[in-house]
Amino acid sequence: MPENDRRTTTAADLYRFRLVTDCQLSPDGRHVIFCVQRVEEDSQKKFTNLWLVPTAGGKPRRFTAGDHVDSSPRWSPDGGQIAFLSNRVDEDQPQIHLIPVDGGEARQLTDLKGKFASLEWAPDGSQLLCQFQKKDQETIEREDDEQRKELGVVLRHYKRVFYKLDGEGYLPQERWHIWTVDAETGEPTQLTEGDVHDELDPRWSPHGDQIVFHSIRTEEPDLDPDAVDIFVMPAAGGELRRIATPIGEKQMPVFSPDGRWLAYLGREGRGEWWKQTSLWIVPVGGSDEARNLTEPFDVEVSFATINDLPGGLPLSPPMWSKDGNHVYVQISEHGNTHLKSVSVDGSDAELKTVIGGDGVVGSFTFDDRQSTLAYLHANMAAPAEVWTMELTDGGAIRLSDLNSSLLQGIDLGEMEEVWIEGSAGHRLHGWLLKPPRFEPTERYPALVEIHGGPRAQYGNFFMHEFYFLAAQGYVIAFCNPRGSRGYGEAHTRAIVNDWGNSDYDDLMAWTDFVASRPYVDSGRMGVAGGSYGGYMTNWIIGHTDRFRAAVTQRSVSNLLSFYGSTDFNWVWEHEFGNQPPWEAFENYWRQSPISHIGNATTPTLVIHNEDDLRCPIEQGEQVFVALKRLGVDTEMVRFPDEAHGLSRGGRTDRRIERLEHILRWFDRYLKGDTPADD
Repeated sequence: MPENDRRTTTAADLYRFRLVTDCQLSPDGRHVIFCVQRVEEDSQKKFTNLWLVPTAGGKPRRFTAGDHVDSSPRWSPDGGQIAFLSNRVDEDQPQIHLIPVDGGEARQLTDLKGKFASLEWAPDGSQLLCQFQKKDQETIEREDDEQRKELGVVLRHYKRVFYKLDGEGYLPQERWHIWTVDAETGEPTQLTEGDVHDELDPRWSPHGDQIVFHSIRTEEPDLDPDAVDIFVMPAAGGELRRIATPIGEKQMPVFSPDGRWLAYLGREGRGEWWKQTSLWIVPVGGSDEARNLTEPFDVEVSFATINDLPGGLPLSPPMWSKDGNHVYVQISEHGNTHLKSVSVDGSDAELKTVIGGDGVVGSFTFDDRQSTLAYLHANMAAPAEVWTMELTDGGAIRLSDLNSSLLQGIDLGEMEEVWIEGSAGHRLHGWLLKPPRFEPTERYPALVEIHGGPRAQYGNFFMHEFYFLAAQGYVIAFCNPRGSRGYGEAHTRAIVNDWGNSDYDDLMAWTDFVASRPYVDSGRMGVAGGSYGGYMTNWIIGHTDRFRAAVTQRSVSNLLSFYGSTDFNWVWEHEFGNQPPWEAFENYWRQSPISHIGNATTPTLVIHNEDDLRCPIEQGEQVFVALKRLGVDTEMVRFPDEAHGLSRGGRTDRRIERLEHILRWFDRYLKGDTPADD
């Protein structure tokens, strides 16, 4: 389509994307099953179906149909059927279903009440392994009694300190445990139990005789969340055997092909969130200590690149090579998430890149011969699609193309990647998005966007919000200041117990650079951010008046009240000197944006979500009330029934309203297009 005939991005395009959220390669390497999410505008519901595509080429076809959510597809070891989770029978209760690959109806396998969090076939295909959390018996009884159901919950009684979780709400009393399900009869067997400990990330050994998982087995796990241990137990249940590993967060343990080793992702130490997530291996038999394989490379083994489309892209567990000599992992670095292989014996001078370039690699799987790789890949210009690669020659083929017809008709604007000198002489990485039909002789208003986290990174990942705002004539500027992941451990550690210092300096250096561009009108600049980006927006308006307008979203403003109200409550001590507020009041207060709000003069829109448990709405309310009291132009927009992640996965009409309010606010103060009393 000729460039001048293309339209620009609209908020309503959120209804038009079809989003790939998972993919799995068949054991013989001939097909990929993947999940596609769509939004129904009338009901605002999101539905997900399974799609199938041959790796030899051909058009993807919808494999399951209907207005429900089908997820977590997993091939049986013989490739004859697919297990998946679906709410097709009961909208509020997903169950495991099986469907033949060569055609036929899906068969409901389980009839359990609760939540599934993982699904894996036994090597012999006889069972499925699950992480499952039963629904509380009290809840079941209330839902089965119409009168009690109508009256609702009478009270909630907790003894644990982590009693709520953003996006989940108030937690049940039941814990996550390990279950198996007979693949023929659907008979479930609970292998672990108890009301204190969770068992997470279960996986089979190569011969199916053992199961590995991780758990915190202290008396009060919520008070020592980094005391994570790895355990192995017989496949039929029984005595747990602890595998000795260093203290620290751990996830996704996986057996080596010969069953003698485990690979896992983790960090060493208590509360040292700034450390890189690393790839570790440890012998199952306890003959040697755990080894950090990626420590010499100072890289982040995770999916740290963020965007604003539902589902994101999943982190895959480590994947062993068939000979056990290498492990494949995702690594987030310099705005990308690549797939790399790590040598087990430490012989490689550098990590081998399997999939590199500009973009991000989501879930990945191999065929049985490990000659073909299927994976999700996205970049700055397009959401994720399904790809395959032949490992013998590195040839990659895109198998799906679900959004090209939409994107081919849209002028996204021109993206420029830049590296500048940061405030401390270090390299600072960022991007400038110029508006569609950009004219270099014109001067445009600019918006500085700040990511959340803080330990995440902006990068080569599709951001609808940026394209929407650029389409309205704004230059969009975003970077990864100190505190972000992807630039080495020192870069990430720089803000520990010192929020609002080096990160602020970097953002001001970035703002100076943006303002110096000949096409930017330095007198018409705005700033916006959510979560930690909202924290920094609050901090900025209390420290400078160089921005003409600001939008702070789902923010943190007062670390003293944040300590007790956020879902992870007390663990924030680790970030702020390992002391609670009553022992370090001044330290928390000096790093709280609300302590500097009296200096604010910048017109600021406050956006917050009423069900946000990560950054509770009282944090935004404090900013709004303070600005009102100061006589600073401000408004508050509140979204009911939405958790912290509204901008990514909330109800689509609310996401659109959020974008329209952000645009309205900046247009009013940077363009003067909107009357002050609207």
